[in-house]
Amino acid sequence: MIRFIFLCLTIVLAACNSASAPKDKAPEKPVQTGGPVIFPPLPKKMQFAGQEIVLTDEDVMERLDREVLMNAYYQSATTSYFKRANRWFPVIEKILKEEGIPNDMKYLAIIESGLVQAVSPVGAQGFWQFMPTTGKLYDLEISNEVDERLHIEKSTRAACRYLKDAYNTLHDWMLATASYNRGVGGVQQDMAWQGTDHYFDTDQNSETGRYVFRLLAIKLIFENPEAYGYAVKDMQLYEPFKTRTVLVTESIPNIADWALQQGFNFKIVQKLNPWLKSNKLTVKGRSYDILLPADNENLKPYKAYLQ
Repeated sequence: MIRFIFLCLTIVLAACNSASAPKDKAPEKPVQTGGPVIFPPLPKKMQFAGQEIVLTDEDVMERLDREVLMNAYYQSATTSYFKRANRWFPVIEKILKEEGIPNDMKYLAIIESGLVQAVSPVGAQGFWQFMPTTGKLYDLEISNEVDERLHIEKSTRAACRYLKDAYNTLHDWMLATASYNRGVGGVQQDMAWQGTDHYFDTDQNSETGRYVFRLLAIKLIFENPEAYGYAVKDMQLYEPFKTRTVLVTESIPNIADWALQQGFNFKIVQKLNPWLKSNKLTVKGRSYDILLPADNENLKPYKAYLQ
């Protein structure tokens, strides 16, 4: 009986305390935590590198659907792709056109690196994720002072050369794209033992099996941003850098001092030339083009903004 009375008193006191405790202030306006999830239907067919891709096959449709969902609703990453693409796609598209590579291959740089100078756990680097041996095979200089895998123009041209070689062997841009992940020999080996001649008919390892579908998903999202909830016109897109080229024919013993002499600083020089890997540049038997801001309004030392 005593325990029952004690329990009743405890409940009454708790109720009183709850009634006297201050209430959380209700928000004046609803808090929007994100845009609505939109599920536009996948098209029945689409174009890639001049080839028509039929998407009515159940396996093909589901594999593409997975990559669309993974990328369309990973908003922070995909929004960053749109922002960076506004800066870098004009550079990449120009080189692809000059090299005779389909424009759709620009999306390869997104699925490889997200258009940042990424470094993979196995040592691949840059927009196009070249391994050291492959980079050197395609004439990219890699040393303690220079790593041209991080040179936007030179690495893009090297990627074009790789894709040309792959296409000349495999005779199909989709297979050439898959080979960028699997290697030409790997793609040929997979098709040989399975008796297939098309990417969609070949069973690959999980990474290569998703690789081309991820590229197709990025293409769909980029070409139909509003359908997936991306208002690109309202994004603060990153503008292309305005640059000029300085031809360097003599060694620079101290790049930080050299940058100050040009009216900038080491951070700005490194931002525009990430392939410079140290504070010196030794010139032996060749010259280098170093990018600098074309004017002080585009990129300038931070202190200049405070004046």
